[in-house]
Amino acid sequence: MDTQVVPMHNRVHQPCAACRMLRRRCDRNCSLAPYFPGEEIEKFAGVHKVFGASNVIKMIQMVEETRREDAVKALVYEARARLRDPVYGSTGAIFHLQKMIEELRSQLESIRSQVLELQQHRDQLLGILMNNVHCLEDDLFSTMHHDPMFGGDL
Repeated sequence: MDTQVVPMHNRVHQPCAACRMLRRRCDRNCSLAPYFPGEEIEKFAGVHKVFGASNVIKMIQMVEETRREDAVKALVYEARARLRDPVYGSTGAIFHLQKMIEELRSQLESIRSQVLELQQHRDQLLGILMNNVHCLEDDLFSTMHHDPMFGGDL
């Protein structure tokens, strides 16, 4: 079976998700096509529901062309967050993460305090151990010095 390569100018242009959802003709100059491919309708649906198509177009056009992809990602993220939490949107997630950071900082401070306490206990135990070693050495030296078996003079 022969497969023919269709020249680019003869290929059928697939409508972007925005044009498909809005049921309009999608031409090659569509400003939303680069950011909302036809197979990602749910991505555009959320953005459209929260911001509206005309506002999305205006917002995208306000951003430098090199930063538009990041702007669209931010719009998609905010739209999804707003649909999950209509009151707080992404700020709800931010507050939650900030609370977690504070809890983790508190835990870290507690653990640092415990480590310091354990180091102090270790130092005390090493001091006791070294004192006992010195006492044993002194006893051994005294025994060896006074015991004729070890060459001492008793």
